[in-house]
Amino acid sequence: MTNAWLMLAVGDNRRQHEGNDGYDDNPRYHYIWDSTVPNHARVAVGDVIALWDSKELVGVSVIHDIETGTEEKTIYFCPECKRAGFKRRRRMSPAYRCYQCEALFDAPGQKTKPVTTYRSHHGRSWIKGRGLLAGDALRNLCDSPSSQLSMRPLRWEKLRDALLELVGEDMPLEMEDDERAPIPGGHKVSKVRVRVGQSAFRNRLLNEQGERCAFTGAAPATVLEAAHLYSYAESGEHHDYGGLLLRRDIHRLFDLGQIAVEPGTGLIDVAPSLRSYPLYSQLHGQPLTVQLRPEHRVWLEAHWLSKCASS
Repeated sequence: MTNAWLMLAVGDNRRQHEGNDGYDDNPRYHYIWDSTVPNHARVAVGDVIALWDSKELVGVSVIHDIETGTEEKTIYFCPECKRAGFKRRRRMSPAYRCYQCEALFDAPGQKTKPVTTYRSHHGRSWIKGRGLLAGDALRNLCDSPSSQLSMRPLRWEKLRDALLELVGEDMPLEMEDDERAPIPGGHKVSKVRVRVGQSAFRNRLLNEQGERCAFTGAAPATVLEAAHLYSYAESGEHHDYGGLLLRRDIHRLFDLGQIAVEPGTGLIDVAPSLRSYPLYSQLHGQPLTVQLRPEHRVWLEAHWLSKCASS
């Protein structure tokens, strides 16, 4: 199951209380929190992050790195009850009102304490979300819709389905860079659905197999894609040894069943319709260029059978 979080990212003029000096957030690229925040240690690399400003969705992404550190943090509190839950009264005096004990005061107490700091990096997979989901709809996608926490667990499957229903196939979400996004919890074959964990899956294949297309041989990493040997659309899972690195054109033809591996011989089979193209005809009857594990062979046989069934 993919973990997902709804995280509040607002400017200082929209903060709900004055218990700290806020955070230097830039939702498009990073989100910052510290060890005073509930759920601070539960957020992990690979989690989906949905940022909102308390009014609407700002964007959705996947955390690809979390930078940690330590610092001294200034904590402000009510002089009466010593709690941090108070607000500034913009046009009234005294300037502050505690919504815990209802005390009024002109200046809060303050102290410093050491905290662990966290900064997520998620810019590679950012999808803009302005205008798609309002605050009430986002709250209802959370595990606890009435929660007031700035970082609260979110049901990724519900968010994904809500976005798909809104944008449909003809109005894709706008990706703000050219990288294929690894957004958690599902799959993006079209411009709407985003494969969760795809980047990590590809990196694992590069580490295992090197910069090599399994059908054609050595190739730059920039032209290699992580090809599932089964229908990811149906399973939504990245199985161990369930993929090979394929050159982009080979990947497309493999998905279409026009290039496959014959189970009996383990040799590449190129569809007759492609054999007039020298680039592909020369692959017919050749062995793969990588060492296969038994798990690979099982998936490749299933791929071959599905190709035969559809031909």
